[in-house]
Amino acid sequence: STSLPNRPPPVTGTPPAARLVALKVFSLEVEEGLPFTAIREGSLLRCLKHANIVLLHDIIQTKETLTFVFEYMHTDLAQYMAQHPGGLQSHNVMLFMFQLLRGLAYIHRQHILHRDLKPQNLLISCLGELKLADFGLARAKSIPSQTYSSEVVTLWYRPPDVLLGATEYSSDLDIWSAGCVFVEMVQGQPIFAGTSGALEQLEKIWAVLGVPNEDTWPGLSKASAFSLRLSRVPAAEDLASRMLTAFPRGRISAQDALVHPFFSPLPPQLHQVPAGKENFSKVNSLGKNNWGNQCFKEKNASK
Repeated sequence: STSLPNRPPPVTGTPPAARLVALKVFSLEVEEGLPFTAIREGSLLRCLKHANIVLLHDIIQTKETLTFVFEYMHTDLAQYMAQHPGGLQSHNVMLFMFQLLRGLAYIHRQHILHRDLKPQNLLISCLGELKLADFGLARAKSIPSQTYSSEVVTLWYRPPDVLLGATEYSSDLDIWSAGCVFVEMVQGQPIFAGTSGALEQLEKIWAVLGVPNEDTWPGLSKASAFSLRLSRVPAAEDLASRMLTAFPRGRISAQDALVHPFFSPLPPQLHQVPAGKENFSKVNSLGKNNWGNQCFKEKNASK
């Protein structure tokens, strides 16, 4: 039998009447009961408290609907990139990627896999805060191992081992997806945009990384199609190659990626921001990039 996750504790601070929120509404079918994705998402999010994880304020149930009350976020990464075609400014890529990896490192320490990382599930505030959202496909990973479904992750962000049917995977699944998002932010378009299924998706991956064999599976081919679009951002190609390694166990972890030289231009204070503090909005006082109090904008003069 299924049951509603316990309601999260009340959020202190701004009075409810003055707080702008976002509502996610599920219809309750009499025969089917609560959607399993809603049960999973509610159960996980009430336990996850981090500045780079979307905050679940409350859960409201009626006879017809189940409503999640989330903090309000201005936009998502997909919409933001659509508004700024051709690739984002390198400093903004750095800040977004740092926060993405910070949220990933946190859930991976909790032995949780997101399993559906993509730009649409990365929310952005007016102040440049990025938060992981939509945990409907997320799973708490058992220790030491457990098999899962291979029908996870939107096709463009699905790693080759899962496309080939692997059901034993770990945090390396999310790292591949994050690597795809990383390259997409830099070059302004998806790196592996298949349209007709797993076979074509694999062909697009092999066209960039090289077809793997017993000798090359642990590494990454330095294909020109991959390097040309990333060379304009220092150290971006190296970080992307460590995330987009065909051999799953060879991928860098989120925690190790946070200290990659790609992020060296960021102010060192960001590494000391407590997990529960939303201090990324104050990045203008830490580094040379000035976000201001309005929605941040991309400078397209150099595009």
